[in-house]
Amino acid sequence: MKTIYLAGALFSEAEQSWLRDLKEKLLNLNTSYHVVWPFELISEDEIKKLGATANTHIFEVCRTHLETTQILVAILDGAMVDDGTAWEVGYYYAKKSKTDKIIGVRTDFRRAGETDASTVNAMIECACDQIVYSSNALIEFLDSLQGKGLCNK
Repeated sequence: MKTIYLAGALFSEAEQSWLRDLKEKLLNLNTSYHVVWPFELISEDEIKKLGATANTHIFEVCRTHLETTQILVAILDGAMVDDGTAWEVGYYYAKKSKTDKIIGVRTDFRRAGETDASTVNAMIECACDQIVYSSNALIEFLDSLQGKGLCNK
């Protein structure tokens, strides 16, 4: 079973709702994907109990899951990519194998890169194996990977 790590900003109800829906779409694929969504890894009660050590715990839990995933799906919306998501992309890029994938999802129509041809910041854009522009395009791309294995770019 291949694991997808679903990275994106989690700070508003809108972001949480959209990512929750996207996770459900991913789980409904006729595949053997397991989806890890950081929002579900640590409860608000756990965070409160951890107090000053919560940040370290959150960091380690998320980093550990990045170590064992084969596909990173990174939401790239916003005027700038969320800083946590950008870190996850960079970390995963540095450790991924040739068959692992980073798929960026950019549903935001604003240009956010350095050039007129850019989608997002060059460091993020060039780390992605594929950038799609809708949740449906993401599903189609993931579906196309089935049966092919996770081939190189």
